[in-house]
Amino acid sequence: MAEAITLHIEGMTCTSCAEHVQQALTNVPGVRAASVSYPQRQAEIEADAGVSVAPLVAAVATLGYRARLTDTPNKPAGLLDKALGWLGGETKHVGGEQALHVAVIGSGGAAMAAALKAVEQGARVTLIERGTIGGTCVNVGCVPSKIMIRAAHIVHLRRESPFDAGLPAAAPAVLRERLLAQQQGRVEELRHAKYEGILASTPAITVLRGEARFRDTRTLTVATADGGTHEVNFDRCLIATGASPALPPIPGLADTPHWTSTEALESSSLPERLAVIGSSVVAVELAQAFARLGSQVTILARSTLFFREDPAIGEAVTDAFRAEGIEVLDHTQASHVAYAGGEFVLTTGQGEVRADKLLVATGRAPNTRSLNLEAAGVEVNAQGAIVIDRAMRTSAPHIFAAGDCTDQPQFVYVAAAAGTRAAINMTGGDAALDLTAMPAVVFTDPQVATVGYSEAEAHHDGIETDSRLLTLDNVPRALANFDTRGFIKLVAKAGSGRLIGVQAVAPEAGELIQTAALAIRHRMTVQELADQLFPYLTMVEGLKLAAQTFNKDVKQLSCCAG
Repeated sequence: MAEAITLHIEGMTCTSCAEHVQQALTNVPGVRAASVSYPQRQAEIEADAGVSVAPLVAAVATLGYRARLTDTPNKPAGLLDKALGWLGGETKHVGGEQALHVAVIGSGGAAMAAALKAVEQGARVTLIERGTIGGTCVNVGCVPSKIMIRAAHIVHLRRESPFDAGLPAAAPAVLRERLLAQQQGRVEELRHAKYEGILASTPAITVLRGEARFRDTRTLTVATADGGTHEVNFDRCLIATGASPALPPIPGLADTPHWTSTEALESSSLPERLAVIGSSVVAVELAQAFARLGSQVTILARSTLFFREDPAIGEAVTDAFRAEGIEVLDHTQASHVAYAGGEFVLTTGQGEVRADKLLVATGRAPNTRSLNLEAAGVEVNAQGAIVIDRAMRTSAPHIFAAGDCTDQPQFVYVAAAAGTRAAINMTGGDAALDLTAMPAVVFTDPQVATVGYSEAEAHHDGIETDSRLLTLDNVPRALANFDTRGFIKLVAKAGSGRLIGVQAVAPEAGELIQTAALAIRHRMTVQELADQLFPYLTMVEGLKLAAQTFNKDVKQLSCCAG
């Protein structure tokens, strides 16, 4: 059974306003239809029986307008509904305070986490997105890249494995178009399930499609796709606009049809020859994936692979890549890039590199330049990243930022955690983000996983260390797999033996690093780690064995010696 509800709307200034209100009302669960008239300042709503006026009025309020109930024969106004209406639809905190209006710019990991937590804390949210809902990770980052990497891994195992003597290899046909369709299907599925669907089912969040720009410290101007503009006044604002691939200043490069990671992941074909400029995480992950799918890959690294990490990491991965036929050119830069006749020509100090496609993956730049941050008093660093404090607060006290547009590490789980804590702080709480035990994983094969200090970082901070490196030929799981590429390294504080860092290069290093993170978080010593029970024939047991090397020769221990 349907009921008719009529709302009087205040604050609309044009027919576009009416359209925004109509869309917001239509998105409220239980609403069958809505029609909004700007001249009459009125909304006619058809809703399921029992639908409260409160979420309708709240949906209008998130756009910056006020709504009140107009009595109708079918639904007399209750005192609560009238009160909500006259208050502009703002929900209430305990104690009678009006709900904060939080504007969130972006819709990725940080933005979504913040929006949902802000609603949970009693705020109303306007989420502004200029592009595809979901941001980088689900659309053009973590999710599609890991799918592609996994497919490439399967191809590699079918072509070559340690068990070829008993399981004869057979080179598979790679149908890139079908793999891409499978990849993008899962991307769309996750985008709907984790982003679009959640937004649609949360009435307290209004999605506004367009590009946001600060007019002043309390107002955003949003340019919509239809050429219109919309003003959003806010009590608090979160900037979570992410980052985009950065283009190095190589002469000629900008005039070529080069790939960024986005184009590479969305390509329906495989180049015969692929050149990769960069040694970033994106560069090494995609380089190996394309090589395993059948491309001849050359990497140009300005320094070495993983030059910011422990040198052993770069050496191990470089050896693994070269063993697979990937050409790694260390200390090599392109001084010029040309494109003619369907071929890229890269000029380097070591000669020319020719390729059919060129992937440029030299890092990502924060998406901040179009926001007019100066008008809001928000400071950025030399790279354009927003500077934030431990509470994710910017230089403007009521404006917060999180994710890849800030000076925080560019990981989606860091972004989401920062977004959650920003929302807590925006709504009166006090939450900080502790990154001292932040794990990181690079999904090459073998994987690279790190947490805490490297030796060099510890020494830079004046910490004396005691370290051990365990090669994987001492780990029973690796021996059983006939794959002993890599190592596990533990960094302890000299004297106390407290674990402060772990670096691992191993086929499943990402699956063991969280155990190391927990050990560091709980200030365990290497001896305490060595005394723990680890299941036998797991890669994570390598942490125990590495810890035992501080006072034992593990080669002299039995397989599962405690």
